[in-house]
Amino acid sequence: MSEKPGNQTPNTPDVSETELRNMKVDELRQEAREEHISGASGLRKEELVKEVAKARQDGGGRDRDDAGSAAEDAEDLGAGPDGGKIRYGDDSSKSLKYSQEITSTEEEPEREGRSLATTHHEVIRQWAEERGGVPATVDGTEHGDHLGVLRIDFRDKDTNLREVSWEEWFKTFDDRRLNFIYQEQRTDGTQSNFFRLENPDREDA
Repeated sequence: MSEKPGNQTPNTPDVSETELRNMKVDELRQEAREEHISGASGLRKEELVKEVAKARQDGGGRDRDDAGSAAEDAEDLGAGPDGGKIRYGDDSSKSLKYSQEITSTEEEPEREGRSLATTHHEVIRQWAEERGGVPATVDGTEHGDHLGVLRIDFRDKDTNLREVSWEEWFKTFDDRRLNFIYQEQRTDGTQSNFFRLENPDREDA
């Protein structure tokens, strides 16, 4: 019987791990999602290597319960590529450094009026929708097919905003490596609509 090329032995994870370590983190995350590995967005490279290798060794997760897998994928996508974690750079503001990092929809502010920061897609979407806000861009600031300045439109006085889809908004948000700095409540306990977007790599975000 002729042997097939590559690693065909189910209990030799070291061989596949060597191959996986040569991949980029983004490629590993995509592989992890395809294997329906929960929480892939928040894993480091070595953790991704171990989890993907294990999934392959177990025969892969692609034939497992589709409903559960879809829910896990939705959880991963809801977190965004950085798992909700703050993006830091040379021009990170002081307000970002002193903000409470939020990486899950379950996390609560430490106190009323606390400055919060996140990159978690579902946290941002929930915050906006609770206030009647929709994703928007400032009309006239577009660059070809790319969205211009990002905003949340609370349907008040600003008529220069154009509503866009959350998919478009988050793609631009991630492409520009933005952070979402916001408040849940003012110091007096009333609901706050305060937010701003910051790019840690340049001051003019």
